[in-house]
Amino acid sequence: MILPLEYKEKMKKMLGEDYLSFIKSYEGERTYGLRVNTLKLSADNFLNINDFVLSPIPWCKEGFYYLPGDNPGKHPYHESGMYYIQEPSAMAVVEFLNPQPNEKILDLCAAPGGKSTAIAGKMKGEGILISNEINPKRAKVLSENIERMGIENTIVTNEPPETISKKFRDFFHRVLVDAPCSGEGMFRKEPLSSEEWSLENVRTCAERQLNILEYAKDTVMKGGLLVYSTCTFSPEENEQVIEKFLKKNKEFSLEKQKDFYPFEHGQNKWTVSNFEEIDKAIRIWPHKVKGEGHFIAVMRKNGGSSAHFNKVKYPLDKNKLKDFYQFKENYLKRDLNGNIFPFGDNIYMLKENIDIKGLKVLRPGLHIGILKKNRFEPSHSLALYLKKDDFENSVSFSSHSDEIIRYLKGETLNFHGTKGWNLVLVDGYSIGWGKMSNGVLKNHYPKGLRWL
Repeated sequence: MILPLEYKEKMKKMLGEDYLSFIKSYEGERTYGLRVNTLKLSADNFLNINDFVLSPIPWCKEGFYYLPGDNPGKHPYHESGMYYIQEPSAMAVVEFLNPQPNEKILDLCAAPGGKSTAIAGKMKGEGILISNEINPKRAKVLSENIERMGIENTIVTNEPPETISKKFRDFFHRVLVDAPCSGEGMFRKEPLSSEEWSLENVRTCAERQLNILEYAKDTVMKGGLLVYSTCTFSPEENEQVIEKFLKKNKEFSLEKQKDFYPFEHGQNKWTVSNFEEIDKAIRIWPHKVKGEGHFIAVMRKNGGSSAHFNKVKYPLDKNKLKDFYQFKENYLKRDLNGNIFPFGDNIYMLKENIDIKGLKVLRPGLHIGILKKNRFEPSHSLALYLKKDDFENSVSFSSHSDEIIRYLKGETLNFHGTKGWNLVLVDGYSIGWGKMSNGVLKNHYPKGLRWL
């Protein structure tokens, strides 16, 4: 890999005797990881059925290294949402955020969704997660990943940080800012990104990161946590951003985290004013762990107030939803424990309806389905959310079968089963819908997701 000369000179000055082992890490193969979706199955259950060669990631009990030749991104289990493919060191961020059920949490820079889906898993479907992304195309990818993982308690928004800041003052228990950065920790994963690196870009990123934090701070309730992370090594974007932020915002303080060898601490020698508190931050280095590298700072808000959780009632036209209720009566064997509400011709569910008026919303909760002329059609999201025993009719294919591959390609299958809607399963876990009639399973796998 060809690295920018200025980058190498900078890292040599920073790391001293550690520089050679750091640079040598670029010659090795990058690490590959997946994180089991515990909303769907436990890590132990996944280990019992999976086809891959896995080894545990020490800092994430749901995380596992896999061999690059296994290619889990092209497997029916991936389409079923059983796991999320995620860089191993990135999994540490949500471990330090430590989300809990029944909290209100914001992931401010959330695309493509690795950290949001991890947060949702730890929330266990209870509470509210707002996953925001400013870039429309990336926000769409984020929404698709939230759908694939069968997440019910997440609102996906497409807004700049300042809009979220104004809308949700003192609102969240925990806020994550996984900030856009110069991406030095991604050079092995995305070698072309090294060509875009420059000292000027590092400075530009640092200014943007501090600006995002200034908006994020106002969304944290009194006593809440603000977690800042990057996948870069430059002190300008890490120690110095936190130094400037804390000196300006005295109501925040860094919280010391439990030591986890071989994670290291932030370095006060890399701050402008020898800022001693920075040693409570965390650094992950690619020559010290099997991962690409990260920086994490956990800050507690000691001042401010806690906003009232305003619930909003959406107008409910039961006559308009009669086809949905008929579907529910005919097929669903479990209650949908949330507020059901229309969003245009679509129907969504969210356990706690909060005020999202005025926001650009891609997904206001779990998408249940769509109302069409004189009928209701269940959504792909609902299929991925449900488990085998939640639905009246189901058909299961082996992950090694020709039928599941044909299903993922969108083909109609000859199959004898119960007439009507069927939840299609792979090895017992939901993957989509089919509609049975006269020995034929009509394929309802979304066209945009079909395998070629």
